[in-house]
Amino acid sequence: MPSLEHTLIVMPAFNEEVVVGAVVTEVLTTLPGVSCLVVSDGSTDKTAEFASAAGATVLNLPFNLGVGGAMRLGFRYALANGFENVVQLDADGQHDPRNVPDLLARLDAVDIVIGARFAGSGDYEVSGPRKWAMKFLSTVISRIAHTPLTDVTSGFKAAGPRAVRLFAVNYPAEYLGDTIESLVLASRAGYSVAQVPVEMRPRAGGVPSHNPWKSAVYLGRAGMALVIALWRTPISSKG
Repeated sequence: MPSLEHTLIVMPAFNEEVVVGAVVTEVLTTLPGVSCLVVSDGSTDKTAEFASAAGATVLNLPFNLGVGGAMRLGFRYALANGFENVVQLDADGQHDPRNVPDLLARLDAVDIVIGARFAGSGDYEVSGPRKWAMKFLSTVISRIAHTPLTDVTSGFKAAGPRAVRLFAVNYPAEYLGDTIESLVLASRAGYSVAQVPVEMRPRAGGVPSHNPWKSAVYLGRAGMALVIALWRTPISSKG
């Protein structure tokens, strides 16, 4: 299994002062030897201060770019500082850091590992347009990746050395680009993808990123993100 010492946990965070310090503390306590980077994505509260006080390295974006923009900065930081693996983890406490070793273990065989919410662990559920969109996207991207995937919109993922190099240069920053387009980009370039089951936890604090109105438009935006991903010219694998 890849070592924690060569792994960077990247947490995009937008106005997460209520919980980010506790999440960083849990990560560093649960995963001894790992490094934690919080990308404060245009936060206007004390997210950066609380994350730094808890022991994380903090990078501040001057305005909100979204998860894709924050993760692209995280991959560039990882590559510049010699980290072999990157694990994306939410700053709101929903992802359990105890699952990180399971994701890293699969990196011995594949380039990208998804922490899947709908793979037999836990009771996380969605309904309505979001559920339809997730099933449709999983079906399409499973065919592109040539492997069964059940949760292609998960924000809990691990990237191995080849994927880190790819994403440091080419990581999509558009809406859902950090999930859908990144998987399409990597799969079409010949990078391998797998998933492991994880259990989602309740949000520890702060304001949820999704509300009923956003759920209503999710289906259309997800479909558009997939069209954009498939329309773009594939990137050749460079090993």
